[in-house]
Amino acid sequence: MSDTAASTVTFSGRFARDFAEMAIPWRAEKAPEPRLLVLNGPLAEELGLDPDFLRSPGGLLLLTGNEVPAEATPVAQAYAGHQFGWYSPRLGDGRALLLGEITHVDGRLRELHLKGSGRTPFARNGDGLAVVGPMLREYIVSEAMHALGIPTTRSLSVVGTGRAVQRETLLPGAVLTRVASSHLRVGSFQYARATGDVDLLRRLADYAITRHYPGAADAGNPYLALFQSVVAAQASLLAQWMVVGFVHGVMNTDNMTISGETIDYGPCAFMDGFDPAAVYSSIDESGRYAYRNQPVVAEWNLARLAEALLPLLHDDEEQGVALAVESLEGFRRQYSAAWSAGMRAKLGLHTDVDDDVASLLVDDLLALLQEGRVDYTSFFRNLGKAARGQPGPARGMVLDLAAFDAWLGRWRAVGPDAGLMDRVNPAYIPRNHLVEEALAAATGGDLDPLHGLLDAVTTPFEERPGLERYASAAPEDFGAYRTFCGT
Repeated sequence: MSDTAASTVTFSGRFARDFAEMAIPWRAEKAPEPRLLVLNGPLAEELGLDPDFLRSPGGLLLLTGNEVPAEATPVAQAYAGHQFGWYSPRLGDGRALLLGEITHVDGRLRELHLKGSGRTPFARNGDGLAVVGPMLREYIVSEAMHALGIPTTRSLSVVGTGRAVQRETLLPGAVLTRVASSHLRVGSFQYARATGDVDLLRRLADYAITRHYPGAADAGNPYLALFQSVVAAQASLLAQWMVVGFVHGVMNTDNMTISGETIDYGPCAFMDGFDPAAVYSSIDESGRYAYRNQPVVAEWNLARLAEALLPLLHDDEEQGVALAVESLEGFRRQYSAAWSAGMRAKLGLHTDVDDDVASLLVDDLLALLQEGRVDYTSFFRNLGKAARGQPGPARGMVLDLAAFDAWLGRWRAVGPDAGLMDRVNPAYIPRNHLVEEALAAATGGDLDPLHGLLDAVTTPFEERPGLERYASAAPEDFGAYRTFCGT
């Protein structure tokens, strides 16, 4: 690699070095004509990377994995996973590579990871490639989630490869560069446990503690403390998804991080009309990962993590199971507390409002929204206006006006805080019709809709003149929405 590039980027390569059993050294396929589609300049600077370099020919070679610094060892990571409930002992990065770790401005490590960089030994029957649309979807949605304050992997760039990729039609190829606290997943621990190598499992757990939960190292049972920390992180994360109306779409155990960050934005979407049964994934025919099922699935996934960690929790398996069950029971309590707090904030309720009063207000309102499939995001933003004495916009969205008026009187009686509501209820989210519009245009070479959408959703709480279309519900002719993973 060039001296300029080498001096710009320094990788530690710790995972590749310390976990050779779970990392296959590999190289990205050559991108014939790399072309930058979008670069996250502020994130690059947080990582100590020069945005101007990343935009240069040498930078594009790095962002596609075609040239990396000498100390970097790109690897395809091994992991197992339950996919739609069915266990697969050997999944791994079929079209992705971990370039290595890099130090963030906060002093902590981040991992740079390529998606769509070509076939690896884990690719099975896939081509290992990605196309422009799904990679830009991950960029848009992950950066919107970050702006909403929800823990997430980040997107550094999407680079067109200049290679046509066969899907239903020929589509332009692309590589996403993702940034994460780590790519350790529940499936990583399932893989380590399946090897039967308890030393590997222990080293992986120690690594997770060092990277994400250093306080667990001082606990009487560090591995139980690790599990409890992951339970707490996922309870908080799932509550935030539910409060904002996000549907992940494919909550397999290999898509649940140990860090508590959202990962793998495939068939994901934000709800339009409020519907607890909302499913946006084209492959989720049974609704396993529907909006309302997400907390239940998260708890199920955490049970699989507990199973993987059992040899570390206690020398006696029965006692280990008892410890795991007791810790997992905390998930529902922690999730409920986080969800209730989030919904109270959405309604602008101060802490002195009685819990039973708040719970009834939330439950009754959601029933009204469900009855009319009311646009979830717009309604709560309009409800902030109702807190200022302008109920018309919110009232005009519901079907049962008498029931809403009765609810409104009860809500106003507790003195909702309009300012708090505006701080937590976004004006702009990646609305599905706008995402599809941006992806279709970008696939055809027009990036203007993409940049317009990114401008809106990365400052989601500040209403700005001229952005009204980004705050509007989908047109009636948009129809039922389905997303695809892009493989």
